Amino acid sequence: MISNLALLVFSCALLLNLFFAIWCYCTKNNKLFLNRLFFLLTFCLSSWIIPVMCIRFVDPANTSLMYLLDCLMQPGGALCAPLYLCIAISFTRGYNRMQKWMYALFIFPMITILISWTNPIHHLYYVVFSVVKSEIVFGHYIYVSGLCNYAYLVTAIIYMVIFAMQNTWALYWKQSILFILSGLCPLVVNIYATFSGADVPISATPMSFIVTVILNGIAINLLHMLDITPVANRHILDAISDGYMVLSDTGLVLTYNKNFQRLFGTEYGVEENKPLSNCVKKEDISQKTAVYNMLTAIQSSKEGMTKISYEQTVTTIVDNVTKKLYFIVDVLPLEVNNRIVGFAMLFKDITQLHESMQTIQKNQERMLEQERMAFLGQMIGGLAHNLKTPIMSISGCVSAADALVDECEASLSNPQVVEEDYREIYSELRDWFQKIKTASAYMSDIIVAIRGQATNISTDEQSTFTIDEMLKRSTLLMRHELLNSGCYLKSELDPNQSIFLQGDINNLIQVVNNLLSNAIYAQHQHSGGGEIVIHIYSDADNLNIAIKDRGAGVSPQVKDKLFKAMVTNKGVQGTGLGLYISSIVIKSKFNGSLWMEDREGGGSIFGIAIPLSKVVIRQTVETTEGNTNNEID
Repeated sequence: MISNLALLVFSCALLLNLFFAIWCYCTKNNKLFLNRLFFLLTFCLSSWIIPVMCIRFVDPANTSLMYLLDCLMQPGGALCAPLYLCIAISFTRGYNRMQKWMYALFIFPMITILISWTNPIHHLYYVVFSVVKSEIVFGHYIYVSGLCNYAYLVTAIIYMVIFAMQNTWALYWKQSILFILSGLCPLVVNIYATFSGADVPISATPMSFIVTVILNGIAINLLHMLDITPVANRHILDAISDGYMVLSDTGLVLTYNKNFQRLFGTEYGVEENKPLSNCVKKEDISQKTAVYNMLTAIQSSKEGMTKISYEQTVTTIVDNVTKKLYFIVDVLPLEVNNRIVGFAMLFKDITQLHESMQTIQKNQERMLEQERMAFLGQMIGGLAHNLKTPIMSISGCVSAADALVDECEASLSNPQVVEEDYREIYSELRDWFQKIKTASAYMSDIIVAIRGQATNISTDEQSTFTIDEMLKRSTLLMRHELLNSGCYLKSELDPNQSIFLQGDINNLIQVVNNLLSNAIYAQHQHSGGGEIVIHIYSDADNLNIAIKDRGAGVSPQVKDKLFKAMVTNKGVQGTGLGLYISSIVIKSKFNGSLWMEDREGGGSIFGIAIPLSKVVIRQTVETTEGNTNNEID
């Protein structure tokens, strides 16, 4: 009844099932729901094979023992088909646990087992039991049991065929074909054994299910069918990304879409069912930076069990034109039962966003330049006045010095003019020359201040400068506006401190002068002039430059929008651009911020907060000898 070949095949199958069970235990690969179902399938097959093998060594005349072995075969034979259907349903639907309705699939198999074990009572399974096939007379229930098994196998195959038709992934096709073939084999054997009338041995049906287990085993070990592909649904990934790739927990490339293939797959040799690490070697990391970044991000996501995001640049050819594309890459760990079973990499094209940001940046720089030019335009009138006074002073000094030279020449032949007279003339000349130097230095300071403000706002001249130098230049540039408005400046800062800042002094001067101009306008409109205070102090985190005025203050409507939108209290005389751009300059150039609060007693305080990381404060300490020591605070 059981040939030597069948015995050999069954023995190999049992060894393979034992190896698979040990492998599952050692690798903890039986934690996933589909893996557990497959493990149960192999167990049921083994429990089916063992009684069949025992028949080979039992005397056919021992009917009682033969009937006992037949009963022992029934659980495995009855449960293999519904387990195969459960695997098909769970795989195609992406189930991670047993659905309640799926338990109903095991009702008929359990009834079959019960009826076969109690057959002598009712004879529904066997009317006449015999070890000789021609002598067996089956009961009515055998047809019900057979139809149920056919239904399970056909339904599972239909599930896989529909799934294969709906999914065009190459990997899914391979998995589906293996799965369909693994179901067709026992289905064909059972149909042939039932309807052909041929003398089919009892070992044929369990042997056909060995093919089922082997094909599914290939799908597990080579194609990773039961790892994570149901978790990463293709349609969802297509909808939320411009390209994606799904990998196993070991870095094996399971699948990807056409966009990924076009951008990365062809260029870097990424292929399905191959480890991603095989696509990059030490000697060509520089040519395959994108793949190296993927591997690094996957490793970080695996170690931290969290999402990793980074930006990736890709150079490609679009319409015969080389174009640089920008992507945000999200690496998502896929977890089942608190265990990472793989990774989904989503590529989101942000090229348009990147280009828009560059356009916004250019427009912002253009706005900064326009604001600076407007600020310079306001200073032109003051510049003329500031330069006119020292020029006239120099001119007067030159005229006086010229008159003294004439007097000296006229007295050369006069015996009454003695040496002391000449010394007096020389002393007066030196006084006039000193006044010329002072006026020239003043003009030079104005020119330096103006030249600094006329530079391009987009340049980033990182240098170290002092608060005193910044205040000196600001005062020079605002001198004419202060005089015309009847305002004057008062500085409040610790005389024993020297404060050094790192950055572009011209950018800071522009912001300070904008705040001063607003304070001058507010105070002039409210009280006709007066004192404006510049208070410089530090707190735990920042150096603060506060400008205090006694104007009318800022209305609540404007206060809520300060530094966020272009708002103004000046009516038609203002645009609101100054504070908005000043906030951008402080944030981008000094990593700081602008702030505002009401001043006690009336008026406003506008301040600049610069992080202490960009500031060095040197404290001057008087020693007992009258000398000073500088210490960095």
